[in-house]
Order: sequence, then structure tokens, then C-alpha cells
Amino acid sequence: MLIYVIRHGQTDWNAEQRMQGQRDIPLNSLGRAQATGNGEALKAVLGASAAAYDYVASPLGRTRETMERMRSAMGLDPRNYTTDARLVEVSFGDWEGFTLAELAQRFPERVAERERSKWDFIPPGPAAESYEILSWRVGSWLASVNRPTVCVCHGGVIRSLFRLVGGLEPDQAAVAETPQDRILSVAPREGRIGWV
Repeated sequence: MLIYVIRHGQTDWNAEQRMQGQRDIPLNSLGRAQATGNGEALKAVLGASAAAYDYVASPLGRTRETMERMRSAMGLDPRNYTTDARLVEVSFGDWEGFTLAELAQRFPERVAERERSKWDFIPPGPAAESYEILSWRVGSWLASVNRPTVCVCHGGVIRSLFRLVGGLEPDQAAVAETPQDRILSVAPREGRIGWV
């Protein structure tokens, strides 16, 4: 069973390096182009089998728009996919909307604490999560996948997959690159994960 995973295209907050988390920030012009480009690339990879895959996205707007632009580029009905709340990005709690530089000026001790243990760090705020907590959600979703699937999600979800499937150590998974213009191939049963 193979899963193709794509991070949503760029938003203005991505470009500004703001902690986006679960805020519903739309794609910018580069992000829309990335989504279309990923659709064209995935069409080349999947060929005639593209319509046989399940398609699922995080319910946030930036992932849904990415999915719809991808499916359009693949010649598929843009709205024929499902969403799964377990694929929502990690919550940065009260830190959402800030850059790390801004937070370091206001909360230097907390930012230093995050740098020492990024995987387990929980920002302030009642809804905040660590990457470890996020990985519980992602693991639950992964266990439910029983067909070849295309998934559009977030950087934190991809980091969780590197930990859960690829076996990366927490400190490595927490800083793994998650480009917005690449396709990740995940074979959970074989423990294989890598960029196409």
C-alpha cells in the first residue's frame, strides 16, 4: 500500500516564517502555483491509475485549495475527495501568528526550552500541542488507511510520518525539511519513506 503525501502550497505566513498552526491562512500566488505543479507531477507519477487512489486532505482551507488545484491539474473532479481532522497541523496555541524572532524577544526562556526539545515542547495556550501529541493523531489516521491514497496535509504531519514510518529520532524528525513543491512517497508496511 502506497501513500503519496503533499504539503499544502505556500501562504504569506509561511513566507514570513510565522507559526501558522491551525490558523486558516490562504495560499498565496506561489502556493497556488506549487499546488498546480504538484498535481502535474503526481499525474506523471500515477498515470492512468490516478483515479483509483483515495484522496484525503486536512480540513483547513490551504490544504483543501491545494488538493483542488492538484486534482484539477490531474484532470480529476477537483471536489471529489474527503477531509480528516486528524490531519490538521499541530497547534502552536498562543504562539500562532508570531515568528520565532518575535517570540524570542518576548519569551527567551521558553524559546530556548523549545530549541532544546522541539519534539516534546508544548507552547502556551489551552489547545497547544507538541509534535509528539500530533503524532498520536497522525498514527491513528495512518492505521485507518487501507487503500492507495493521496494525502494533502501540513509540515508537522509530514514530520510525524518521518518519525512513525521512517523511524527518525525525535530531534531529527522535529527539524526534517518539508518542502511545499515535492511529493513524499510513504509505504507504511515496509517502513519506507522518501521524496519522489
